[in-house]
This record gives sequence, structure tokens and C-alpha cells, in this order.
Amino acid sequence: MISLNTKDNQIAVTVMGQFTLDDYREFEQAVCYGIQFQGKVNLLFDLRDMLSYSVDVAWEELKFSREHKNDFGRIAILTGDEWVAWSMWVNRLFMSADIRLFDELELAQAWVAGAELPAVAG
Repeated sequence: MISLNTKDNQIAVTVMGQFTLDDYREFEQAVCYGIQFQGKVNLLFDLRDMLSYSVDVAWEELKFSREHKNDFGRIAILTGDEWVAWSMWVNRLFMSADIRLFDELELAQAWVAGAELPAVAG
């Protein structure tokens, strides 16, 4: 299950429990809408309450990331999961976005909104 919040060029996604392909497609629609009307979008993924995701979500995420590799400005990820953190580093190979991991929601929100933070912040 996901919760989506949009404001200007910012999209905040909170994943709770299982992250399904239907959830990911809902996210894709929000991103495509944002790109159409705002240009580049900034994302905040709060994955702290995500329990798991399926292989089809991982595959769709890889395809979507490659298709929209230049459509993102900043991507903040909140997670305690090492596998998710590792996959974030892999995504950097396919995307031009500035991608950072955060431990604190407030710092992630500020950074996605445009605040300049040191690379080690979060």
C-alpha cells in the first residue's frame, strides 16, 4: 500500500507493508503527470514501513528508471534496509538525478524542497 502526496514538482511516496505492482503503477502515473506539468520532479520515498516488494516491482522500477533517467532532479530515500540502500546505488548508474539516503524525514523533506545540505547529512 502506498500514500502519495504532491506539491509543485515534489512527490512524496510512503510505502506501508507490501509494495505491489499496482502500487508502483500508481506511483508511475503520479510521476508522469508531474513531469508533464512541472518538468523535472523531485521524489521522497519513505520506505521505513515497507515489508517487501516483488520481483515484478523491481523489474518495473528498473524499466521506468531507464525510461525517465533525465526526468528527476532529486530523489531522497528513507530506509533502514541495506538491500534497498544497495539498489539505490545501482540506480545511480541509470539516472542523472541526485539520489541520497536519509535517516530523518525532516532533512529529506527539506532537501527535496531544494535546501542545500552537505552530502553526509541525513
